[in-house]
Amino acid sequence: MSERVIPLIDYRIASLAARLPAQPVGATGLLVDTLGRPLNDLRNSVTDRCNFRCSYCMPKEVFDKDYPYLPHSSLLSFEEITRLASQFVAHGVRKIRLTGGEPLLRKNLEVLVAQLAALRTLDGAPLDLTLTTNGSLLQRKARALKDAGLQRVTVSLDGLDDAVFRSMNDVDFPVAEVLKGIDAAQAAGLQSIKVNMVVKRGTNDHEILPMARHFKGTGVTLRFIEYMDVGATNGWRMNEVMPSAEVVQRISAELPLVQLEPSAPGETAQRWGYANGGGEIGVISSVTQAFCGDCNRARLSTEGKLYLCLFASQGHDLRALLRGGASDADLASAIGHIWQGRSDRYSELRASLPAEAGGGARRVEMSYIGG
Repeated sequence: MSERVIPLIDYRIASLAARLPAQPVGATGLLVDTLGRPLNDLRNSVTDRCNFRCSYCMPKEVFDKDYPYLPHSSLLSFEEITRLASQFVAHGVRKIRLTGGEPLLRKNLEVLVAQLAALRTLDGAPLDLTLTTNGSLLQRKARALKDAGLQRVTVSLDGLDDAVFRSMNDVDFPVAEVLKGIDAAQAAGLQSIKVNMVVKRGTNDHEILPMARHFKGTGVTLRFIEYMDVGATNGWRMNEVMPSAEVVQRISAELPLVQLEPSAPGETAQRWGYANGGGEIGVISSVTQAFCGDCNRARLSTEGKLYLCLFASQGHDLRALLRGGASDADLASAIGHIWQGRSDRYSELRASLPAEAGGGARRVEMSYIGG
C-alpha cells in the first residue's frame, strides 16, 4: 500500500488583489461570468476552526494542537460580512450559506444571522438563508438560529454506526449527539433539513442503506456526496470514490427510486424520490458528473477572500478594499469585475489533467472556504 503524503504548505496566504476596474461595474442583478453563468449563491465561511478532524477535510496529522489558525483580527466582523453580502445581493445573490470550518464555533453567530436575514433581494424578497454544520452544537443552538432568521440547515453525517462515525470524525464524538441536533432543528421549525454523507469506498459505503432506511419518511433529505479531491491534505485517490450512480443502484435495489426534476437552476444535487413515498434523496457527483456548466456559486473566506471555485488555488482579497475605505459602489464594482472574468470549471477539466489528484495544482482547503 502506498504511503499517504500530506503537504505542509499553507496556501491561505496566496491571494490576488481585488482592484477597482477602470470602468465601474454597476450592480444591476444581471452579472454573468465569461461562460454566461450568473451569480446567485454565496457560500460564506465564518471560521477556519472545527471541532472534528475528518480525514477528508481536516486530518489530525495537519490540523493538530499547534496548527496556526487565523487570528481573530484577520476574521471579518459580522458587520463586514453583512456589508459585503449586501453587495453580492445587489449583483443578484438570492441564497447565502454560512459555512466553516464549523460555523457554530463562531461566538454569537445568531447575531450575524439576524443581520443577514434583514437583507432583501432586488425584488424585495428575503434571502434564502441556510447553514452547514457537523451538528455537534446544533441541539443547543437551533432555536436561537431559527429565531434570528435562519431558514434551513444542512448537517454533515457520514454514518449511523457509532464506531464508524467516531472513527471518521477522529475526535470520538458520538453519533447520538448529532441525531439529537437534527431533532432539535426540526423541533425549532427549521425547514428543508438536509443531511450530507460523504461516501468513501472501503470506509463508510456500507452505511449507505442504513442511512437511507433511517431518514426515509422523516422529512429530512439525505444527500450522498462523492469523495472529492479538495485541498491538498486529504490524501484523495480516485479508487476511494464511489460514483453516485452506484449509490443510487444500491439504494434502489431495496428502496426503489424515481428521478425527480431539479429544484432550481444550478442545483448541485440530482434528486431521486422513493417510488412508494417517504421523501427523497440527492446525489452530488462532482467527480463523475461535473456540474460546472451552470455553477452560480461564489465563496467568501472567513478573512474576506473571494474564491470563484471550490477547487481554486487563489482568492481575491476583498478585505483590503473593505478596510481601506472603499465605498459600497467600489465594493460592488470590484466584485462585479472579478465575477465577469471568471472561467473556472475544474471538475469538467479534471479528466484531462495529468495527475491523479488534479495535475499537481495547489488548491485551497475546504475547511478554509466551506464546502
